[in-house]
Amino acid sequence: MEPDLIQNSLPPTMPNDDGYGSNVIRLRMTDQIKELQTVLRDKSTCRGDFIIFADRLIRLVVEEGLNELPYHKHVITTPAGCSYDGLRYIRGNCGVSIMRSGEAMEQGLRDCCRSIRIGKILIQSDEETHEAKVYYAKFPPDVHTRKVLLMYPIMSTGNTVIKAVEVLKQHGVREENIIVLNLFCTPIAVRLVVK
Repeated sequence: MEPDLIQNSLPPTMPNDDGYGSNVIRLRMTDQIKELQTVLRDKSTCRGDFIIFADRLIRLVVEEGLNELPYHKHVITTPAGCSYDGLRYIRGNCGVSIMRSGEAMEQGLRDCCRSIRIGKILIQSDEETHEAKVYYAKFPPDVHTRKVLLMYPIMSTGNTVIKAVEVLKQHGVREENIIVLNLFCTPIAVRLVVK
């Protein structure tokens, strides 16, 4: 399982050549990513180190997700009086965390986008049927007009993310406006979510 980000095509990502389709982009495996994963997967890692290294990996995935948000050109004047051709986010983006694990990614998103609105979904699997059930969903009232960064760090089956996407679609969010931010997932989960 390696960090995946659904929807992206900009460096430092890797082209998708593993059959998942063009909507799945994997962070390029750098020494830094490998070290972060090593610490996170090591059973002897202490809680404090786990939190620090997880936050670092979350931040890298969030920053890649931000590359998928719409921008527009924006010219500014620098303190030296020079003109700079820059970019600004187009307004209308939000985050949605799938409770509880997705909430661990909220601070990373807020560190990058201080005033971004964040909604929440609580989904749990029924112990007998293993069906994902929604127990709580609260979004910005205009979520249907926004690009949504859906945060869920670990996907084993994909059922929870699929259910979250269904709930967002029921609230008028177009599928192409949902960007899933994920740290670790199984191949089967990626295939199901993409399908």
